[in-house]
Amino acid sequence: MSAFPSTRIDAYDWDAIAGDLDREGWAVLPGLLADAECDAVAGMYGPTGAFRSHVHMARHGFGKGEYRYFAYPLPPLVEAARICLYPHVAPIANRWSERMGMAARFPADHASFLARCHEAGQRRPTPLLLEYGEGDYNCLHQDLYGDHVFPLQVAVLLSQPGRDFTGGEFVLTEQRPRMQSRASVVPLGKGDGVLFAVNQRPQRGTRGDYRVTLRHGVSTLRSGRRHTLGIIFHDAA
Repeated sequence: MSAFPSTRIDAYDWDAIAGDLDREGWAVLPGLLADAECDAVAGMYGPTGAFRSHVHMARHGFGKGEYRYFAYPLPPLVEAARICLYPHVAPIANRWSERMGMAARFPADHASFLARCHEAGQRRPTPLLLEYGEGDYNCLHQDLYGDHVFPLQVAVLLSQPGRDFTGGEFVLTEQRPRMQSRASVVPLGKGDGVLFAVNQRPQRGTRGDYRVTLRHGVSTLRSGRRHTLGIIFHDAA
């Protein structure tokens, strides 16, 4: 599996993406993976040496469906996506951290951030491949994994809505202080990525910034089969 060119990521309007993230807590990355790349990644799913662990969601109360965490070394395409995305999202992460009054700051390159994770005992790779069938769903959750958490992550839809599956929408909820929670259903096509807050993000208020908490999940599949690639920038303890 070959790596895709970084020019695809570099070509996005990252100022507009940062604006969407500030307003909504998420932003769509259209066509992050090409159709053939989606098929190649989805086709990896199964009991092979490419993965370090296999999780059945129902056994843990996470929902219904399953996923597998990739092992190191990551497949070249997954590794390239993680490395090429990071320099664009790190400045956003640093601005968010500053606005929320948090001490964490993130280096400009992903290798330096991973070294920080590994020094703290977070050495297990977190990119994962998820598979849903009819009736499956993913409960609202956060992918934290340790003390060192990068505040943004990406999910890439590898299947075509309406053809490969129905239902199975990507859902985000935002819990705001002293207010009702807000839900968003993110429209994605095959190959589209959604960049979103892992845990908290800053929200501008009349008295300055405050923190809102986000969780994400997948609604129930009505038919077919759905695969998703998750790209998380921090490793797990």
